[in-house]
Amino acid sequence: MEIFAKRLKELRKEKGLTQQQIADMLNVRQQSYTRYELNTSEPSYDMLVRIATIFEVSTDYLLGIADY
Repeated sequence: MEIFAKRLKELRKEKGLTQQQIADMLNVRQQSYTRYELNTSEPSYDMLVRIATIFEVSTDYLLGIADY
């Protein structure tokens, strides 16, 4: 899920948010969120949906299935 990690980081930077701020929104530790951006951990389905909701994108976009 390398594309997921790349898009996640890009979306966070576009919003001007820190990893800690996103982690707080997701109710996880910053280390857990950082692992998603580093591609060393994958989110659960529920977490993926929460991330998509925060960034107002589809899960397909996050996963690299769609480019919109």
